[in-house]
Amino acid sequence: MFIAGFPAGSLQANCYLVALGPGEPCLIIDPGEDAVDGIDALVVEHGLQPVGALLTHGHLDHAASLQQVSRLFKIPGFVHEADDYMLDDPMAALSPELRSMLAGRPMPMMRPDPLVYLDDDGELEFGELRLKVEHTPGHTGGSVVFRLAGDGTRPDVLFTGDTLFAGSVGRTDLPGGSTAVLNDSLLRLARDHRDEAVILPGHGPRSTIGAEKSVNPFVAPLVRAAENAAENDRNASA
Repeated sequence: MFIAGFPAGSLQANCYLVALGPGEPCLIIDPGEDAVDGIDALVVEHGLQPVGALLTHGHLDHAASLQQVSRLFKIPGFVHEADDYMLDDPMAALSPELRSMLAGRPMPMMRPDPLVYLDDDGELEFGELRLKVEHTPGHTGGSVVFRLAGDGTRPDVLFTGDTLFAGSVGRTDLPGGSTAVLNDSLLRLARDHRDEAVILPGHGPRSTIGAEKSVNPFVAPLVRAAENAAENDRNASA
């Protein structure tokens, strides 16, 4: 398995390339600001063959180079339909402060051709390269996590975008965000994945599900509350 990543742009959003190995078809995850040169360098260095560009969500720092990458490699782009509007109007999903900060700056054209909508809890198949799509709204309405299944020698890998970071979670005060909805998504991630599952987030360093369940100040209390509620239910029915 080949996974490479690098931070791109002013907000240092992580862009990832995933393939079964060097010289194989690859998927590009979150081609954000100024990511094209880094992507192209990895493609050339490892002889990769891009077959799709995927967004964990539609925010500018994760999607700014989507159209460029789609055209350069002649590949489709993928996004959840709930975040489609951001591809034409990146400012619509930003806070008033960010809109003010970026006022007057030219916005990139982000809509790829073709564009494919991601199915909730669907699966993407490119030959033997497969990723499971898990809809995890809360940071945005169309936020997703991509799961690369383990193979017996390595654990599952979760590309979590801005849903879950090492020690933190995505903000919910931007258009389309919801703390209650994000909490539901975080609980599902904690419940549905083994502790050893590796998290490759949209910003910052990698982590694991187990680590975030234990020490993440946004996730650990949710997990404890759910466990206590389940224990109380068991005691009440005993």
